[in-house]
Amino acid sequence: MTARFNAIGMAVSDMAASLAFYRLLGLDVPADAEKEPHVEAELPGGLRLMWDTEETIRSFDPQWQPPTGPGRLALAFACDGPADVDRLYAGLTAAGHDGHKAPWDAFWGQRYAVVRDPDGNHVDLYAALSP
Repeated sequence: MTARFNAIGMAVSDMAASLAFYRLLGLDVPADAEKEPHVEAELPGGLRLMWDTEETIRSFDPQWQPPTGPGRLALAFACDGPADVDRLYAGLTAAGHDGHKAPWDAFWGQRYAVVRDPDGNHVDLYAALSP
């Protein structure tokens, strides 16, 4: 049997804040999931993004501690165009999320920006500068 990559899991300090952030990015997170200890959202192509509260992780791994330092995880979201990167970045920062790096035209040919989710994970927003 061959293992198949199927999911990305994140430990979160505040489930409601994390789910609200990822909803702003367009993920289809189940309604009323904020009080659940484990939440999943299916992504295009069948991959799943999963959130677990720190308490849930400690329920089966009592010694677990969250990693220290910024950016426990980095996720990247493709946008339709450069203006969409700017719009999404502006919407996320207006909602109170940390704008780590404002949109810029990267030398590799993309409009790029970085925000942090409520747990400090880096979330990259990008789009090709030209079609």
